[in-house]
Amino acid sequence: MKKRAVLPFVFINVAMTADGKIAPANRHFQAFGGPRDQEHLLELRATADAVMSGARTIDLAPVKLDPGSIRYRRLRLRRGLSEYNLRVIVSGSGSIDPQAEIFKHRFSPIIILTTARVGASKLAVLRSLADEVKVFGDKELDFLAALVWLRRKWKVRRLLCEGGGELNGALFQSGLVNEVHLTLCPLVLGGRHAPTLADGSGVPKLEDAPRFRLASMKRNGCGLFLVYRRNKRLVPA
Repeated sequence: MKKRAVLPFVFINVAMTADGKIAPANRHFQAFGGPRDQEHLLELRATADAVMSGARTIDLAPVKLDPGSIRYRRLRLRRGLSEYNLRVIVSGSGSIDPQAEIFKHRFSPIIILTTARVGASKLAVLRSLADEVKVFGDKELDFLAALVWLRRKWKVRRLLCEGGGELNGALFQSGLVNEVHLTLCPLVLGGRHAPTLADGSGVPKLEDAPRFRLASMKRNGCGLFLVYRRNKRLVPA
């Protein structure tokens, strides 16, 4: 009998407008979830062994993927976690700005996940930026193999994904998302090219869509904090 892969628990956190957008069409991210949403983000990071984001998000926003202030770092330690979370960047093409803010802060390891379509010279640049660069897949990133490796090599039990839409979409299509934390904001951005919670090719048929159930809902001002949990995990054995 084939042994089932041991994977991290994957949960996504995203703030979304009422029309389903996570950023304007120009993809220059501006936080619109409010102060409580920022607190919520740090509270979730305080439960995660690693925080993962796509390269475009890293390039376009001054993010560090850090655990936040000493308050949240102490919370991590009380939970038996390391003070600082591992940081994971996903880029199938290997196109990451070496001047991105995250590389200026070396408080915890940075891992880059990429594919075999990245040439040797670009790989060398990535390896100069990160603590480890790992190739999974030829043209498209093999997320199942990558997550198995993160669990085995880096002991990642809980993996928080903070987007963007392309990365979220790939995780949903791979059947790897266990939980979604969604902040629904009273804004309408519009724009057919504005990114959504899950971009990419999407599912071809409705019956292929991953199913979730509403686990909790809280109101804060005019916004809603929703938690959805996967009905059934569709990870290959």
